[in-house]
Amino acid sequence: MTNNDIELEIRETAILTELLDTVTESRRLIAQHQAIEAAALAQAGHIGAARSARLSARATLEREMPIRSIAAEFGTAMHVADRTAQAQINDAMSLVDDYPETFTALHEGRISRSHVNTILNAGAPLEGAEARAQFDHDVVKIAEVETAGRLRRFADALAETAQPRTLNERHLDAREERSVRVFALPDGMAQLEARLPGILAHGIFDRITQQARLIKNVRDAAPSPDANAPSDASPTDASPGASPAADSPSDTSPDASRAGAELDGATGAADRDVRTIDQIRADLLADMLLTSVPAAEPNEADGDGTLGAIRAVVQVTVPAATLAGTANIPADLAGFGPVDPETARTLAGGASGWDRVFTHPITREVLTVDRYRPSDALKRHLRARDQHCRFPGCRTAAVRCDIDHTIDAALGGATEARNLAHLCRRHHTLKHATPWRVVQHAGGVLEWTSPAGRIYTDKPPGVMFSPSPPDDHVHPDDHSGESPGFADALDHPLDANASHDDAPDRPLDTDAPLDADAPLDADPTTPTQLEGWSTACDPDDEPPWLRSAG
Repeated sequence: MTNNDIELEIRETAILTELLDTVTESRRLIAQHQAIEAAALAQAGHIGAARSARLSARATLEREMPIRSIAAEFGTAMHVADRTAQAQINDAMSLVDDYPETFTALHEGRISRSHVNTILNAGAPLEGAEARAQFDHDVVKIAEVETAGRLRRFADALAETAQPRTLNERHLDAREERSVRVFALPDGMAQLEARLPGILAHGIFDRITQQARLIKNVRDAAPSPDANAPSDASPTDASPGASPAADSPSDTSPDASRAGAELDGATGAADRDVRTIDQIRADLLADMLLTSVPAAEPNEADGDGTLGAIRAVVQVTVPAATLAGTANIPADLAGFGPVDPETARTLAGGASGWDRVFTHPITREVLTVDRYRPSDALKRHLRARDQHCRFPGCRTAAVRCDIDHTIDAALGGATEARNLAHLCRRHHTLKHATPWRVVQHAGGVLEWTSPAGRIYTDKPPGVMFSPSPPDDHVHPDDHSGESPGFADALDHPLDANASHDDAPDRPLDTDAPLDADAPLDADPTTPTQLEGWSTACDPDDEPPWLRSAG
């Protein structure tokens, strides 16, 4: 190594030392400001709790309104969902009130927010101020010298030591938190998460593993066109303690034996099933949950009972060109995101009816909705326009929301598109039970005013793709040449509601019932109704069938 190389390394080492000091100081300041934010959120939570305590009402929902309103105020300001803001407020109150030594360590930059989250999660089951204080005192010493990942093991052990109750008692309480949730993933996928008692979760995994191995064993035993094809069998395919498939003949169910080609259209498995164990397990889970009837029925006197009559309902907006197979523009699943074209075409093919959605060629605003057998047209229009709850930041799909009168029906509010919007039950209640106020402007734009006087605007999402522009602007009443029926519809997206007619009614507006015989039920494809309206019209002008419905 030359003298120049040595001098260069010395200079680089000095620079790295300065950079390290900069990063270390930055992380200390970040931790300090996170502690300041936590203190502010905790104080906001205490104000909400004080307001709840002053209420004379005993109903839990009414007593929750002050903190929900505050969470909505902070959530909209921080650009996060109000549920997320409420969870952050609760965590901040727990940190400041129950773990003062951890809070001090965060404020001084001795630990990170990741350490705090690990401590809060481990200490959540602890009951009693004394147990939490002891845990706080012991765990913060370890947090200062360990990474957040390593801290979890020590924190769990310390929390178990500090527990005043037995594991059996705590398990009975933990069972009350069982739930199922779905999270969106990229590329048209999603993650289904179930929180269950451990024995049930492992039992479910073991059973679908045994069924998957049986399908795989039958597949592998069949003559193969390629005798040298490697097998994907592995000793790790089954969960610990899983029995060999040969020991469980009772698990050879029709659902398990059918699960191959039906659910694996993407692999072309009609000739050769090449799915892995993980893929077969996933297909079996989807097959059984979507097609089977639960054993525990609320009412078994009527055959399948109530649960057996429920069918999954999704709202998928598909470009007409994609549906016709002339384009591969992704569809849109309301409340989720893009759906691959092949899946969209499969859903549309099995739907009992399609909603045709007419959109503005420039703004992509939903103008109206129709179908060949008109029914509940106004509800369909609102679902296509809103797609999800219209409170800022909320993504609850419209099919799981109430239809709310912006101006209450009791106060003279009309049951028409310009006075209706989808709100999930949480935000529907928030609108009526707190000082939050909303005004609806043209095009379904909602202007929310918070109790602090801040204004938040929520616009309808519109469709997620741009319709292909027509070659030329053809007036709708020009019937020269081919029929404008389906070909004309190719410039408009279609909305396929799987099992739409068989789905049970969702809860609607608590103000007043929705009028299913609204004027929009008329078929807007009738030439006389479309007269004078084309894609080249003034964007601010209303189509005649909407104008006549007012």
